[in-house]
Parts: sequence; structure tokens; C-alpha cells
Amino acid sequence: MLLLTGEYQHVIDEKGRVLISNKLRSQVDADEHGSSFYLVLGANGVLCIYPEKYFERIVLAITPDTGAADEAVAFERMSFSLTSKVELDAQGRLLINDRLRKRANLENQITLVGVRDHIELWNSEQWEQYVDDHMAQYQKQMSQARKTVLHKESKEL
Repeated sequence: MLLLTGEYQHVIDEKGRVLISNKLRSQVDADEHGSSFYLVLGANGVLCIYPEKYFERIVLAITPDTGAADEAVAFERMSFSLTSKVELDAQGRLLINDRLRKRANLENQITLVGVRDHIELWNSEQWEQYVDDHMAQYQKQMSQARKTVLHKESKEL
């Protein structure tokens, strides 16, 4: 099971490379999930990094929720054309091409965020705004989840 966590500040260097923190890399079991990664332009234009074997399982499970053949073809075209298989260099850096950086609105200062089964690369200013916009909702949901678990545990005693 993948459980990627944390937020890490990084810089995209002049060659378009970003260091993937060892703290994040060590959370991915290479035997179980592979040593390569897929760069995927995900929801809301956020650039995502999926471990290769995990992403390949997701791709095989994807069935566009549509009855129209044209929509299924469009979904497949977009999914695969906006995805790249990548490997980290010896220093743990990942090369992100200019076009993908532009589509994801990534500038020099970025934040890598562990999100359960993938890593998201955010423009640091946009990430801070996202956190500000969603903090109250998160706190409410976390409080409710904790209450649910504590209630369930008290019934088991």
C-alpha cells in the first residue's frame, strides 16, 4: 500500500530539474511499485508523479464513464499524451520539460506534496493559497474522522 505524506519546498533548476526529496522517495518501495515514475497532468492542472507499477495498475483500471465513443477516445488521447515515463537521475532529480511546467504553472519555487498514492508538484504560492482556502474544511473533516474512530473504538471495549 502506498501512503505518501508530507510537503517539501524545492526549486526547479535552470535545466528544468527538481530534486525529489529522499524523504518522499524512501516512502516508495521500489520492489513493489517500481523504480521509475510517471509524470501525469492531473486534476486542476496539478502535475503528479506516480510510481510506475502503481500507475500502470491505475491505467488498466480506467474506464471512461461515458457512452460516447468520441469522449472515450478523447479521454484516452489526453490521458496518455499528457503522461511521460521518467526516471530519477543519480542525485534523485527529475527533469520536467518546459511545456509540462507551463501547463502546470510551475515556476522556480515549488512544493512537493505527498498525497496518499502520488506526489503533487505545486507552484508554491498556489499551494499556500490552496492550504489557506481549505484549512477550515480539513480541520472539520479531521475532527469528524477522529470522533468516528474514537466512537468505534469505545464500542469495541
